[in-house]
Amino acid sequence: MKLGDAYEVTRTVTPEITAEAAGSGGLRVFGTPYLVAMLENAAFKLLQQELPEGKSSVGTQVVLNHTAPTPLGMSVTARAELTGISPNGKLYDFRVTAWDAAGPIGEGTHQRAVVDLERFLKKCESKRGEEG
Repeated sequence: MKLGDAYEVTRTVTPEITAEAAGSGGLRVFGTPYLVAMLENAAFKLLQQELPEGKSSVGTQVVLNHTAPTPLGMSVTARAELTGISPNGKLYDFRVTAWDAAGPIGEGTHQRAVVDLERFLKKCESKRGEEG
């Protein structure tokens, strides 16, 4: 994988992915939480195709401006472009953008960390013992 590599995902806005459905607003327009998920998904898919078995990535940061609404029935495309890789190869930075047929609807940055699945899930499950 090299800087500039990109991946896109497209989805049609349905009632299930509106601000109203997410509870993040009362309108039946494409919801910001779903925009974040699509952008993360594009970055995840780009990175995952390069990772060996037993490795995955998790989102660590999203900085997003959701700049325009998208109505029901219109498609949204989310794109993640690789802009940086940490020296140890564990952190990946992306420029993320999204648009619908009328033009841009969002832009920002996203960071993902590469994790060992077994170790990550073990650490997560260990939290159950911390519940009081």
